[in-house]
Amino acid sequence: MTRDLCLPAAYRRRMTTPETSTAQPATELVITPEQAGLRLDKALALLGGEVSRARLQQVIKEGGVSIDGAMVADPSRKVAAGQRLCLVMPEARPAAPVGQDIPLAVVFEDEHLIVIDKPAGLVVHPAGGHEDGTLVNALIAHCGASLSGIGGVRRPGIVHRLDKDTSGLLVVAKNDRAHRGLAKQFADHGRTGPLERAYLALVWGAPRRQTGTIDAPIERSNRNREKMMVVGEGRGREAITHIELIERYPPLLRGHEEAEALASLVECRLETGRTHQIRVHMSHIGHPLLGDQLYGSGFMTKASRLPDKARAALAALGRQALHARLLGFEHPLTGEELRFESEPPADFARLQAELSIL
Repeated sequence: MTRDLCLPAAYRRRMTTPETSTAQPATELVITPEQAGLRLDKALALLGGEVSRARLQQVIKEGGVSIDGAMVADPSRKVAAGQRLCLVMPEARPAAPVGQDIPLAVVFEDEHLIVIDKPAGLVVHPAGGHEDGTLVNALIAHCGASLSGIGGVRRPGIVHRLDKDTSGLLVVAKNDRAHRGLAKQFADHGRTGPLERAYLALVWGAPRRQTGTIDAPIERSNRNREKMMVVGEGRGREAITHIELIERYPPLLRGHEEAEALASLVECRLETGRTHQIRVHMSHIGHPLLGDQLYGSGFMTKASRLPDKARAALAALGRQALHARLLGFEHPLTGEELRFESEPPADFARLQAELSIL
């Protein structure tokens, strides 16, 4: 049952002053015998359904909840059967980043989420050195009022990222409920659900085996804070990448002496999603990505062994040759299994084509 006024007048005035966002209509909830003895924030999360517990804790501390007409600011307070809780959720505040009219390749969109085919060169989230001109800025402008608020702020919910110079598929939540559902899937790494992420990478040399798994923990380098590195067991964060050799350049020819592979096309499937994971793992096994100046600087001289056209295509690429080609997940609200594929961009495809005629 909803009621317009079930909180103290002082709180209602504070919620509707010009300096703050307006409040949504108040909602009255009754504690059932099954919920008796629970923490206030947990009881509200069970009764409310669509608001995260962390967000409810914030609203409680700000004075947005009363029990039997008395304001309560302690999320850990225990509730009793029959008590009437009154909840007023403030409207989501505008995001700090501003919306910017940046073209987006939208693959899928509904009221809960959006799937983007990100171009290389576009930073996902504002940060030092990239305060604007990011995917977040573009999404704020594109989605507008359909962003209902992530953690009380009207902004897109980023659940995974692609490096600035990596192209391909990325899903973003539009509201708290979708954000929680997607975040849960990514935290699970697809081990118990349909989450699926596959990348195409052009790498120096070629793995010896057709398929394999790189299981090597990663942590940030102490020498260069922009780099990640593989560390020994018991350190860093778990990182697992499954790889499959797709094409070898030049190819193996039956009946001919085996030629050294200058490069190859590898599909990398993420079981975990650590910063720079594919780039670090492929460098770790001796096959860094073409164009990767951070993790493949020791292989730059190999470019001199490429034919002129392939060398020119690599120079034109000017970045790591990595493309997120496949993204699959369960829609966090409808339960539908969604699966999207993306062809590599023109610069990646041109380099691949020149390598294929070696």
